[in-house]
Amino acid sequence: MATWRQFEEEAADLAAEVRARFEAHETHVLATLRKDGSPRVSGSEVAFVGDELTFGSMLGAVKALDLRRDGRCAVHAHPGEGDAKIAGVAVEAVDPAEKQALTTGKEPPGDFHAFRLDLREAVFTSVDQEEQLLVIRLWRPGRPVEVIRRR
Repeated sequence: MATWRQFEEEAADLAAEVRARFEAHETHVLATLRKDGSPRVSGSEVAFVGDELTFGSMLGAVKALDLRRDGRCAVHAHPGEGDAKIAGVAVEAVDPAEKQALTTGKEPPGDFHAFRLDLREAVFTSVDQEEQLLVIRLWRPGRPVEVIRRR
């Protein structure tokens, strides 16, 4: 399992840029898998709590049901100066103490779903204006950052 903290330790500069994109706006796009395997996209907010990247859902929302069945997901930050995406496996906090530890105070009243992300990859895409190149930086746990340049 890779936490956000591991990402910061292995690729500090990239982690800072990805986090900045996620913190620049409140709402992002969460992609989950439906029962038939087709994608579902939903609005979602993320938070950085302790060592984890977390997100939640209203109780019984279809995105939460998708994640309970198959935790594989991706989150695309609101685009801006660079394009940030993360992917991994959502793990629901079901123990009350763990759930409380992942909360931010912005949760809806009553009960809700709380997830932490077992991070499998992070990608930051930007444009080198001088060279007119697309620059893609990819991190996966335990590996150095890969840089891909495309014309």
